[in-house]
Amino acid sequence: MPTLAYADVKTATDRIGGHIRPVTVTPADPGGEPYELHLALELLQHTGSFKARGAQNFLLAHREEGTLPAAGITIASGGNAGLACAWSARRQGVTATVFLPATAPQVKVDRLRGYGADVRLVGTEYAEALAACEAFAADTGALASHAYDHPLIAAGAGTLLDEIHQRIPDLDTVVVAVGGGGLFTGVATAARHHGIRTVAVEPENCRALDAALRAGHPVDVTVDSVAADSLGARRATPLAVRAAQQDGVHTVLVKDADIVHARRALWDDRRLAVEHAAATALAALIAPDEARPARAGYRPAPGEKICVVLCGANTDPTDLTQPPTADAPR
Repeated sequence: MPTLAYADVKTATDRIGGHIRPVTVTPADPGGEPYELHLALELLQHTGSFKARGAQNFLLAHREEGTLPAAGITIASGGNAGLACAWSARRQGVTATVFLPATAPQVKVDRLRGYGADVRLVGTEYAEALAACEAFAADTGALASHAYDHPLIAAGAGTLLDEIHQRIPDLDTVVVAVGGGGLFTGVATAARHHGIRTVAVEPENCRALDAALRAGHPVDVTVDSVAADSLGARRATPLAVRAAQQDGVHTVLVKDADIVHARRALWDDRRLAVEHAAATALAALIAPDEARPARAGYRPAPGEKICVVLCGANTDPTDLTQPPTADAPR
């Protein structure tokens, strides 16, 4: 099974330096819990998510090799990877054709068009958009990128952990949401190099990595979660499965209700408007203990120093400014 090496992350760091925004890391009150909590505000990254790192690494690597075709670049995405690809393509002076499920949030579609991308809406799931993207690349000769399943994409994402480690040299644990596994693979690879534990968090109903670990290889799963627009990959990458099988990785699941609660808490307590994928990581820490099944949530040890990655903010915040309904999770 393929692996990502820390050397790949270091190469990406050298390549994209000066092209992305260094992450802001801020201490956060864990609400009386006996651990130390920090938040990595990657929602402040170009295009509103960590995806800019991998997109820049991918395009700059191909520019170095002289392999950027005249037909430009194409990608299938739930939204964030497409935004990052379109933004990076515009910076590199190449065209971008982005395939999205028709269910993608309108805020992401509008921003993609604002970056000058040719947006194509196909099907209702990421896998359908991916098939259309692959056919387009074969027909036109466009360079096919990927939302998460490529070593250059994962290595670019891993540069985030190196920056977090620079700011918190004695960090014990990093907590990150998982969809297909690009961010997780890069972060876990760099974290293992620094002796940092990685907690990989998935929604209960978007559990591609969990299912792959149980099967011993990537398998298809159903996708049905409030965070599916960003975490709704049908299967995890072999790179992610291999990274999750290494020492120092802990995988957990969270309920949709806890994701919604965490997202609301970030707004109410810190005025951070994040997408549900970003709230998924925090939900692992603040979800209630009652009726918690095995492998659900993460309970830090006393004194543990933790950083939660808030990975993106491409969301419609209007629901955050309304009072919760009577039956909403609290």
